[in-house]
Amino acid sequence: MLRAEKAKVVEDLHRVLAGAAVVVVTHYQGLTVAESSELRRRLREAGGRFRVVKNRLARRALEGTPYQGLAPLLSGPTALAWSADPVAAPKVVVEFGKENEKLVVRGGALGDRLLDAEAVAELARLPSLDELRARLVALLQTPASRLVGVLQAPAGQLARVLAARGEQSEQAG
Repeated sequence: MLRAEKAKVVEDLHRVLAGAAVVVVTHYQGLTVAESSELRRRLREAGGRFRVVKNRLARRALEGTPYQGLAPLLSGPTALAWSADPVAAPKVVVEFGKENEKLVVRGGALGDRLLDAEAVAELARLPSLDELRARLVALLQTPASRLVGVLQAPAGQLARVLAARGEQSEQAG
């Protein structure tokens, strides 16, 4: 790789990591191309990314970002996963790691807070931002639908009473 290519890789990775909410450091030794492609696909669907990068270049890219503290984890066959949603990347990586023992979570960072492998697993157990939004919408809609049902019930009862009264009037008259 030429020096200009390396500088471009470092610059691109630095820009991406500076805007990420979470970064997960993994060891991927033994993953086949098909397996790593599947992991990339899952992360893309969740709004994240997965990239194998040379450790020296990754260390340079981490400089000046909140993730500088991850540098000691960069040894051996390392790949980074990141996402804007603080739960998306950890969730996908941890699930994939359970299915495929070749992918090992080394640790990560949430903003400037460093996480060990267990903390990344705990983060993965949290509901995603989309799941939380769906729950909130469901909570907001449930009382509204109940309110509509309650408001419609008296009107229906009133209509039945008036109809019955009308029938009595016709029969008496």
